[in-house]
This record gives sequence, structure tokens and C-alpha cells, in this order.
Amino acid sequence: MNPKEMAERMETIRDNVKSIKNKILVMSGKGGVGKTTVAVNLALALADEGFKTGLMDIDLHGPNVARMVGLKKQPEVVEGQIFPPEALPNLKVISISSFVEEDAPVIWRGPMKTTAIYQFLGDVMWGELDFLVIDSPPGTGDEPLTVLQTLTDLVAVVVTTPQAVAVQDVKRAINLVKTMHRDILGIVENMSYLRCPHCGEVIRLFGEGGGKELENLFNIPLIGSLPFDPALVGFSDTGKSIVTNMRGSELETAYRETVREIVKRVKVQ
Repeated sequence: MNPKEMAERMETIRDNVKSIKNKILVMSGKGGVGKTTVAVNLALALADEGFKTGLMDIDLHGPNVARMVGLKKQPEVVEGQIFPPEALPNLKVISISSFVEEDAPVIWRGPMKTTAIYQFLGDVMWGELDFLVIDSPPGTGDEPLTVLQTLTDLVAVVVTTPQAVAVQDVKRAINLVKTMHRDILGIVENMSYLRCPHCGEVIRLFGEGGGKELENLFNIPLIGSLPFDPALVGFSDTGKSIVTNMRGSELETAYRETVREIVKRVKVQ
């Protein structure tokens, strides 16, 4: 794009997202920490609480969001405008998986990925939303960078596990957000522990203390510690929501508490 085209594109995006109250990038510098699971179930919990919510999947090379929310409908495209389908009441979803064959690789370099994200922000008719949750791929590459550069009112939620290897990479993600002068709402420690279903003993699958270490190092609040529940695997594969299918469980309660912390903190901001 030349400078004039870029300015026009940014103006289109600003106009399109101005009715979205809160834009949250869920990211992590580390793969395998369950970041998409966290993004999906935070969005589902927000929608279940009655908030008008959008879920945008910018993990362009590994888009799993549509499957994890059980999305069956396709977006409607009318004269260049994309109307995102509702996976559930109060939850609109857009993902590149809706536009490519199921098993087709997305073989794109940076400029094409940036263009796709601009389309998700500028051409998808989100309408009025309380929250737009954006699921980012691991690392600090084109996808999170594009969103951080484009949305000046974006805030981040950073996902880690207790493991030192994860913490090392998550530090890089936090420093990317700080470099871009965006705020971080908080840290979510995923898979903090497993509670034995037979004896109730807490098992530390990935050690302990990673989220607390990041909280102390960066002065960023730890807003959620999510246990691992084996039932989560089946629900994610079949597109069933934790917050509706695991009511009363320790995991569902932890997601609800994390959502309450997010809502409280965006209101303060």
C-alpha cells in the first residue's frame, strides 16, 4: 500500500471498530500454554454473562477457534462486507478457517497476513460489542505486532504456565506489548495444577510459581490461575463450552473469576 491507501485503510478500520468498547489481545510468547483455549473460554464466559462479544482468530497458520466453539455457520459476504456468524447467543466469531479448505495450509508471508488482519478489523461488520477477544498465535511476529500497531486502545492478557521455560518466552511477549506502549490487563496462569479425581490431591504438572514470578517482575496482576481438567480435551475437540458444560467445576469457577477480574479492570481503565 502507498501512504494514501494506508491512511484510508486505517480510517476504515477506526470507523469499523469504534463501537467496540473493549479490545483484548490474548497472547503468549510460548506455544503449548493453552492460549487459544483460554481465549475461547474467556469469550464464551463473557458471552454467557450477557456481554456482546466478538472472537477474532488471528492464528492464521493454525486456526482452531471455529472448531473449539462449535461454529457451524459460514460468514456472509455482501459487497465486500463480511458478516460474522454467531456461534452462540452474544458471540460472533471470525476465523480464516471459514475461508479456506479444512486441511489446506495457509502459506502466507507477512504482507498477506497483515492484509487478512486488516480485513478482519475493517471489513467484518462487528457492530456494537462490549468485548472483542483476539486470539493471537505464539511468539512476537507479524500477527500480534499488526494488531498492536493498528488498535491504539488495545489491551493485552498474557497467558503462561507455571513452567520456567514458558515464563522465559512470556517475558518477551510482555516486553513487546510494553514496547508498543499498550496496557496489559493481567497474567493468566493456565494449567496451574491438576486435582486428582480420586483423592483430591493437587498435582503440579508444570511446577509452580510462573505466574507469580511474572507478576512480581513486571508489576502486572495475576488475574487467573486455571486448573487442568482432563474433560477439557473432549469439550474443546467437540466444540462444547466449559462454562456451560462444566458448571460447578473448579475449572468453570476459575474462568468465571478471571472474567470478573477482566471486567473490573477494564471498567477501572
